[in-house]
Amino acid sequence: MPRRDSELRFRTVHGYRRAFRVAGAGPAVVLVHGIGDSSATWEAVIPALARRHLVIAPDLLGHGDSDKPRADYSVAAYANGVRDLLGVLGVPRATLVGHSLGGGVAMQFAYQYPDRTERLVLVGTGGAGPEVTPLLRAASLPGARALLAASQVPPLRWQVGWAADALRLLGTDLGRDAADLLRLVDALPDATSREAFIRTLRAVVDWRGQVVTMLDRCYLTRGMPTLLVWGAHDAVVPLAHARTAHAAMPGSRLEVFDDAGHFPHHSDPARFVGLLEAFLDGTDAARWSPEQWRGLLRCPAAPPAGAPGSRPGPVSAT
Repeated sequence: MPRRDSELRFRTVHGYRRAFRVAGAGPAVVLVHGIGDSSATWEAVIPALARRHLVIAPDLLGHGDSDKPRADYSVAAYANGVRDLLGVLGVPRATLVGHSLGGGVAMQFAYQYPDRTERLVLVGTGGAGPEVTPLLRAASLPGARALLAASQVPPLRWQVGWAADALRLLGTDLGRDAADLLRLVDALPDATSREAFIRTLRAVVDWRGQVVTMLDRCYLTRGMPTLLVWGAHDAVVPLAHARTAHAAMPGSRLEVFDDAGHFPHHSDPARFVGLLEAFLDGTDAARWSPEQWRGLLRCPAAPPAGAPGSRPGPVSAT
């Protein structure tokens, strides 16, 4: 029987050690974490998904147990890294599930490699508007390295923890994710980790907000089964971005977790898994030919032959 609990493994790709969690067997599902996070963010959902699927959750370069070199930390480079890891593992096609920055990576992967993408699931994803939490905008400013280093010193770390507790007790949206945000701060214990985090952040965010967009290419998801999952109280990437992306993605489906913030897969793992399994069972994997892709690029207003209509799919909020 295939393992349902995830196992942390390592492969060397282009000279760098890449960590990833793997479990199960069957059609491949790739889980891509957000900025500052790691594959551990998916631990609550991997065993259930692994009952009928091969689940692969990489630590992106510069994150988790993967190497943290002075390298390219752009969204496109991360998409290439996912492709190369899947190539090393002999996985030709997969459903991509991405959270936050990982959603942008999944979207970029689908854009660059449509023939290798079966479905898209975007969870609290960046790239649908400039707005983002002021915490990330501040972290992109000069001097952020020193502030992140100071946050590891016990007196300041305690103050950060007290502030997070206060936000939670006050019932703020940001307070819903206080534990997860503190976990991300604690995941930057050394200068190498902090440097990789800053490089990654500045590739997608500056003091004005998000600097990358997927909206100009959302039409390319026509014919690609796409599910958007968002928390109604997301204070990192606002719910309005979910509705914007949903409207821009023909045939997409939007699910809103009313009691969740930026981490709906943590707030209600059972519902998240059930939603994902229903989506996997209820949709056919996309199959792109070069002719379809070329036709869609040339005439973005017209759906390719056999593709679903241009209207967004259903919205659910419970």
